[in-house]
Amino acid sequence: MAAESFAPIIAAYDALKTSSTSTHKEQALEYLKEFQKSKEAWNTTHGILNNPEISGDIKIFAATTLKGKIVYDLDQLPREQVVPLRDSVLSLCSKYTAGPKPVRTQLCVCLANLAIQMTEWKDVLQLVGSRLGSGAGECVLEFLQVLPEEVTEGRKINLSEEDLNSRTKELLEENAGQVLQLLINYSASSGEVKASRYELGIANEVPAQAARDPHLLQCITSWLREIPVASIVKSSLLEVVVHGISNEASFDASVDCLSAMFNDTREVDESLDVIQVLFPHVLSLRSKIQEAADSEDSETYKGLTRIFAEAGEAWVVLIARSPTDFHGLVEAIVECCARDKDRDALSVTFNFWYDLKQLLTLERYEQARGIYSNTYSSLVDIMIKHLEFPTPEGGDDKDLFEGDRELEENFREFRHKMGDVLKDCCEVINVTICLQKAFNLIQHWISTYASQASNNRVPHWQKLEAPLFALRAMGRMVSPEESQVLHQVIPLLVQIPDHEKLRFQAIMAIGRYTEWTAQHPEFLQPQLNFVVNAFGYSSIEVVRAAALAFRFFGGDCRELLRDEIGNLHSFYDSVLDRLPVQSQEEVTEGAAQVISAQTSDKIYAALKLYCDPIIERIRLRAQKAKSGDDKDEHELADTIGLITIFVNNVQPYHEPNEINQSVTYCQEIMPVLATVINNFSSTPVLEAVCRCWRSMVLAYRVAILPIVPDLARELQSGFERTHKGCFLWTTDAVLREFALGAEHVDATTTSAIYQFFEQQVYSFLRVMSDVAPQDLPDVIEDFFRLLIGALTFFHPQLLTGGLCPQILNASTAALVLEQGSPVITTLHFLRDFLSYGTDSPTSSSFADDTPTSTSTISQAQTKDSVRTIVSSQGEELTRRVLTGMMFSFPSDCNQDASGVMLGLFQIMPQDTAVWIKNTIDLLPLGSVKAGEGQRLLKAVAERLQTGEFKEIRWVLQDFCTGYRRRNVAPRDGLGGLEARRFRFKG
Repeated sequence: MAAESFAPIIAAYDALKTSSTSTHKEQALEYLKEFQKSKEAWNTTHGILNNPEISGDIKIFAATTLKGKIVYDLDQLPREQVVPLRDSVLSLCSKYTAGPKPVRTQLCVCLANLAIQMTEWKDVLQLVGSRLGSGAGECVLEFLQVLPEEVTEGRKINLSEEDLNSRTKELLEENAGQVLQLLINYSASSGEVKASRYELGIANEVPAQAARDPHLLQCITSWLREIPVASIVKSSLLEVVVHGISNEASFDASVDCLSAMFNDTREVDESLDVIQVLFPHVLSLRSKIQEAADSEDSETYKGLTRIFAEAGEAWVVLIARSPTDFHGLVEAIVECCARDKDRDALSVTFNFWYDLKQLLTLERYEQARGIYSNTYSSLVDIMIKHLEFPTPEGGDDKDLFEGDRELEENFREFRHKMGDVLKDCCEVINVTICLQKAFNLIQHWISTYASQASNNRVPHWQKLEAPLFALRAMGRMVSPEESQVLHQVIPLLVQIPDHEKLRFQAIMAIGRYTEWTAQHPEFLQPQLNFVVNAFGYSSIEVVRAAALAFRFFGGDCRELLRDEIGNLHSFYDSVLDRLPVQSQEEVTEGAAQVISAQTSDKIYAALKLYCDPIIERIRLRAQKAKSGDDKDEHELADTIGLITIFVNNVQPYHEPNEINQSVTYCQEIMPVLATVINNFSSTPVLEAVCRCWRSMVLAYRVAILPIVPDLARELQSGFERTHKGCFLWTTDAVLREFALGAEHVDATTTSAIYQFFEQQVYSFLRVMSDVAPQDLPDVIEDFFRLLIGALTFFHPQLLTGGLCPQILNASTAALVLEQGSPVITTLHFLRDFLSYGTDSPTSSSFADDTPTSTSTISQAQTKDSVRTIVSSQGEELTRRVLTGMMFSFPSDCNQDASGVMLGLFQIMPQDTAVWIKNTIDLLPLGSVKAGEGQRLLKAVAERLQTGEFKEIRWVLQDFCTGYRRRNVAPRDGLGGLEARRFRFKG
């Protein structure tokens, strides 16, 4: 075929890569997708791959397309054409033995997938070896490498589970011994066999050329899934793998192979013989650590660190059980940490230190803990050293990373991971020892450099900042009763030199030890003064740290500070408007915690003292925000959020018959919040008010009852006016708190709450009748969350009420959405709803002993009601769920969607099978493979007979996944599968 015949494909591919307009790219992508799914692609891809005039990129695309056709579309070919296809792919593999490698790889994947699906092909290895010939060793190796990988990914293959398991056994298990011998033979013949005493100090006949072949090593790694690692270790292949570490070309492949071997020996008792062989080889690599560090070969250093660390992870039980025998491996990992100047490989060891800590802290390994105590002590010193910020070459402390902000952010995150290792050390060797090490470094800096420090210059500040960070990181591990180090450290922290990063770290460290301070009140005032003074610092980072520390002081030291409520308010009111939003929230939480420590008779006055100025700010900002400016509206919302923080934190205990002073204050501010609701339609503002109201309900529970009538009116009118979902999730809180059977809630109240809920449902259904679901995704999500709560607490009334059929109709209509969250929430509601049609409902509590009009509603009645509704609407629901799975649902919805189908089968199995058949019959002509629909219906029928409803779920998922891969929604619509518009009849 001439290159001109492929011009449209080449043009589309070039447009996809080079076009500057998104429209052209979208058109090109759509064209190529359609081509890849077409029958013509079989011949066209072969033509491209056999044409020497076509460029490499197009050939890679052709090979990739051919792979997709074999994986997903093999049914497009008559069965008698499959063998010629295999022979053609073998010829292409032979043609591309020398490369390009991406094309050869895709062709090997093609061949592997043919081998999986051609169950009649029994001599796979023999035929591939004979057809490709002795000169195609690299191609044969690559085929052997990808075969186990493709088999283990076999769920995407159109084979039954039984056939796939059988084929896996034939291709892998039964060929493992043959492949092992083939690899041994290949390693022995792939170059001159030389005797050498290489760097590991092991004299042996080593196939030097084989050890330089990464493909051989990759093939060994791949087949470790099937070949026992013991067989590899007993063969000459082990020497190939280990020798590959000394070769640059095969180094990475050797590291991967050793890593796979370690992973296969995690069951140490079963693998002891293998570990005894591998361990000396691993330990003999230790000399290479210094070599790689001295030569600044970071890639080699990372690979070596990975070998030691992953060996340690795999054998960690033996390391703890036999510390003397394995101490050398642990020391090698410590050395990897110590010599890693660039910190590139350090993180590879973190899992090992955690795993070993988990064992050493067990009583049975107490002896090992003593042996490794020096190791962990050294690790503390190493980690603190690595915590140091870099020293800039130009001496500019404001640009430590030469303008690379991403590098700076990564380093900050990495420090916290090193901090986790320090926590591990604290658990192994005692936190006091770790604290003492940090304290000693601080003292050393003070004695060496403190006299040279000034307001403009702090010499070697990095050496002081690192132990300060370490103190902060270890804070969670320190007991409030610690009595040896902290009483020396804390006074030093408040005298730290005036340097931005030192001041920041000192404040953060102080914030970590507020629990300790609460038990040592003599240290409180200097620390609090230090933190309060930091609010005037020029650096916003220092101010943020001070706000966070103030929050911790308010929480942990609230009993010590409760008499300072007036002074703290003066401070709070003076700094609040100068802080960024997050810091405002943190300072507010600290103040609220102090208020919560007041006696109950003082709560109301304290709330008025702190919250009245905020309410005044809300009034002023509401007036300002009426202009519609987004910034003003967000400021208003953030200010309302401060009231919510007070509500969440000030929750004094009151007897049920006592007046709750917090609720009294909430009653006072209710009109202000209602006025805001009635004057704004901005989502941030409305959500802020609703969040505040919701917090009141959750915080004060039944005590909030005096406010509930007004609250219900505002929620109802607010939703009718704005159609915002926040009113529904606040309704959900009210519904749950005043549910049937709730403590201290009478039947009259519960009945009124349910009527309020029904009004919200009516309002939503009217909205959904007027507005397309695509314009209401968030509201739909909130509505069905509300319904999930209603099903839990009011299922008798809801399921037997007149609204239930309309609700199910609305839920079915909502499944046209393509956003994950609302679809998943709707599916969750449907699964819960359908469960009430079975003998195992989601909530089985029926309040038969509660004296209400609903007490006579039995489980049998609700069950019959659900079945009646499903019998009339089940077919449409089935159609919508399957259509979503085949065309529109995000992939993470399929689990819940198939769960809905399972629920339908559990209620009405035979009817559901008919509904599935009717849905399949409505699919676009030609979109279902020949016989595929019949196979699906047969599989469903077989499982119906055996009662394996859960198996039907997976059958449907597999069918829909395969269908979706091959098809896109037709541009002219889905015909009989198109969704019906919801219309509310009420």
